[in-house]
Amino acid sequence: MTWFHTLDPRPRAAMRLFCFPHAGGAAAAFRDWHRAFPPSVEVRAVQYPGRADRLRETPLDDAHLLADQVAEAMGPLLDRPAVLFGHSLGSVVAYETALRVRPAHLVVSGRRAAHVPRPGSVHLGTEQELVAELRRLGGTEPELLDQPEVRSYILPIMRADYRMAETYRSRPAEPLDCPITAIIGDDDPEVDATNAGGWAELTRGGFKLHVLPGDHFYLVPRRTEVIDLIVEAVSR
Repeated sequence: MTWFHTLDPRPRAAMRLFCFPHAGGAAAAFRDWHRAFPPSVEVRAVQYPGRADRLRETPLDDAHLLADQVAEAMGPLLDRPAVLFGHSLGSVVAYETALRVRPAHLVVSGRRAAHVPRPGSVHLGTEQELVAELRRLGGTEPELLDQPEVRSYILPIMRADYRMAETYRSRPAEPLDCPITAIIGDDDPEVDATNAGGWAELTRGGFKLHVLPGDHFYLVPRRTEVIDLIVEAVSR
């Protein structure tokens, strides 16, 4: 079982960046990120159960349970400051993990604040309704969704991830001590500056919001800008 993937181990790095994928996503979403970071940062992408090299495992559908397991696996890697980055569903899992490991910085992307419920019942819908939701948000190549073998692989993962996102409720907790940086797309149907601004209420360490051009998956074409913002945030 491998929780963290890194294509460029950097044993001398001063900091580790842990990246949490979106619903349906895998560690491969961050496979090239290490190229854009300075040598002082080691990038490790979180691999959720049920996908890629963990395909035989059952996908988890509870963010609290997932964060418990990620935090436990992260323990030996906390010998230097850790920064957590999550996109969409990954933001919630990163936040819950942050409550357990108390990182140096939390960067959340494409997600309303953790204590603001995300309405929806997509996880209860038919296969066709789930596919329609994936097409609406983008992030999955449309032609892939037309292939039965791809759908049989991805839809059970997506249903579990949507169940996690839609049934998640934050529990009372002390605010984080680390800063939180939030990044969203200006045309994201899932989040806006108001409900993303709610992340400020979850930390004593300071908060900053950045709005970039783009939709829910703005970070794909704007990857360089996102990475620059992460580097700027942790440098402060």
